[in-house]
Amino acid sequence: MEILTLPLGQLETNSYLILPDDSDSAILVDAPYEAATAIPAVLEKRGRKLAAILLTHGHWDHIWDTAALAAATGAKVYAGEDGRQLIENPESQLQYMFSFGNFDGAKIGVFPKDGMELEIAGLKIKCFEAPGHCPGSIIYYMKDSDGRGILFAGDVIFADSIGRTDLWGGSYAALEKSIKEKIFTLPANTVIYPGHGEPTTVAHERQYNPYFGG
Repeated sequence: MEILTLPLGQLETNSYLILPDDSDSAILVDAPYEAATAIPAVLEKRGRKLAAILLTHGHWDHIWDTAALAAATGAKVYAGEDGRQLIENPESQLQYMFSFGNFDGAKIGVFPKDGMELEIAGLKIKCFEAPGHCPGSIIYYMKDSDGRGILFAGDVIFADSIGRTDLWGGSYAALEKSIKEKIFTLPANTVIYPGHGEPTTVAHERQYNPYFGG
């Protein structure tokens, strides 16, 4: 399995393109602005088709090109139900987008529930609800070919930091609970791929994240 990291859009949001072994399909985690042009170019070069778009949450910088990319590729959109308003009705976020313009809402095809296991393009992907940063936040856990854990965490946690909780629906107490119960309970060597910035590990964040006594 190969994971391509593409920092895209106005805030250099990480868009992750997962290329499973022994498959002609690919899976995308988050679709920021520019994804509608960048992702098809990579897919064509690699000879892949997009099977799914996994959204970690509904904030505009993570979902801007979701509708356009889904229409162009036929990929199904996966997202948390509690964030449906943000994804399907993006005008609710206009106050946060400054002068960046507007974008089309995306139709969600599947609403993953806490503990649900998806099977896409030969990969088993476990979903966890992780509220606190944003209603409907979903983090996606899978294993690489060596059995090592991989977590796509959106804006729940970053290297040596955590997601902000001052936007609509945010809660520091809920975020802290999500991190302690859904992330810190994963194997220590699990690699965390955040929505912004560089990857980290569960072991590093348990020990050094300043919000948890590091």
